Amino acid sequence: MPPPKLSIVTTVYNDVRVAHALDSVLGQRYAGEIESIVIDAVSTDGTKDVLARYAPRLAVYVSEPDGGLYHGMNKGLARATGDIVGILNADDRYADPNVLATVADAFEHRPEVDVCYGNITYRSDDGTLGRHWRTSRNGRLKWHLGWRPPHPAFFVRRHVYERYGTFVLDLPISADYELQLRLLLLHRLQSTHIDRVLAHMAPGGISQRSFANIVQANLECRRAWRRHRLRGGLLVPVLKPARSIFQTFRRVGR
Repeated sequence: MPPPKLSIVTTVYNDVRVAHALDSVLGQRYAGEIESIVIDAVSTDGTKDVLARYAPRLAVYVSEPDGGLYHGMNKGLARATGDIVGILNADDRYADPNVLATVADAFEHRPEVDVCYGNITYRSDDGTLGRHWRTSRNGRLKWHLGWRPPHPAFFVRRHVYERYGTFVLDLPISADYELQLRLLLLHRLQSTHIDRVLAHMAPGGISQRSFANIVQANLECRRAWRRHRLRGGLLVPVLKPARSIFQTFRRVGR
């Protein structure tokens, strides 16, 4: 039986760092097929020139206006044909060339598992280490304490999106949190944790760009709980940022 096909969706708008993201995808040592999907929101800087160099090696390359980050991700998910789907933003990259082989192996050895995730580090463009986000096994109580998996190291079987839906567009900062909450807490899908660094994430994501964004992101997380009529979640806007501060002081390692 052939190894599973993987689809990796990358959205970009005016970010030449997408070259590093695509290098980390296209440079993976994996025996199976890797489908690289790039959704560009019509970049107006040098990003389009960068993407033109990669276009022959991409399975899908779309450059057209969209309704924002998560709308772009949804367009990529709609075009994915792999058995397993991951999302890698333009300013992120996989930690090493064996990441996708490790992910595929985790799914193959656990056929009952629909979701797989690992750890990440925050690294600046020059490679300087910021902090280490080492997650843990999924648990219902943990969600009440502000837990969640890091999105760049989050992989899902494609049929999960087909059954349970993709990103909601009315939570412009925290739609990734809502998706994970929906899959892992509401629907209680089986998941497995790979205890190693799978991705390096650039600091200063959309939820961290300003104090106002931090507040909005955490209020959106609370809205996600109410959307699904999940009991609890009252302390998430407080505990979720607190977990981020705690992680800053954790020892970096694989």
